[in-house]
Amino acid sequence: MNSNYKLGITQSFQCNYLADQQERLLIAVDPILHDSEHYGWLMHQGFRRSGNDIYRPHCLSCHACQSIRVLIDNFTASKSQKRLLKRGQHFSVKVSYTIKSSYYPLYEKYINEIHSDGSMFPASPGQFQSFTQNDITEQIYIEIWHDDELISVAVTDDIPNALSAVYTFYHPDYRKYGLGVFSILKQIEISKQLEREFLYLGYQINDCEKMNYKNRYKPHQILIENQWKTVNK
Repeated sequence: MNSNYKLGITQSFQCNYLADQQERLLIAVDPILHDSEHYGWLMHQGFRRSGNDIYRPHCLSCHACQSIRVLIDNFTASKSQKRLLKRGQHFSVKVSYTIKSSYYPLYEKYINEIHSDGSMFPASPGQFQSFTQNDITEQIYIEIWHDDELISVAVTDDIPNALSAVYTFYHPDYRKYGLGVFSILKQIEISKQLEREFLYLGYQINDCEKMNYKNRYKPHQILIENQWKTVNK
């Protein structure tokens, strides 16, 4: 694929994940890059999207953000992951290709009750639309149900040869079931059903408590100096 595209670089600003660091982003501004095929190629280069903006960390003195993806055909759940799947075996999983009106009230409850101390509080419809709708690629919505109640939604980008986890929100009353981890395990299962090679999980940041859990799904690959390195253990 032609690599002669227009990119931009942001000014440095306070990092959202590491308090002592400044963040800077490389932005894919060329309109030709804003389709599913090009986005899949960009993800292979370590990019990710937020709404309709496609970006990659490009910091001056920090390389903590590492793009990570699960190798679907070789994935083996750990003992704790198997226990979690067993604990949630009474839940049902459905895949929707359209947004439902029931999603936003669940998202609002999740943000306002679980993340009231975070940057996304208070929840708003505009904020919700920023990751559930985009003009770049198709999305699927992986729903988890307990009988007739929707308890979780994993918003997932559908790109060539891969799925990409965008955001998961769930009912606070079901927090003990580890629905964040449960949803990733189901995204892996669905990736396999769809014959995809990877599930992208975003950025692994070892020194950030909120972002250092993604390397628990093995084997996976981490992008280091523009080369994907496989981690089996």
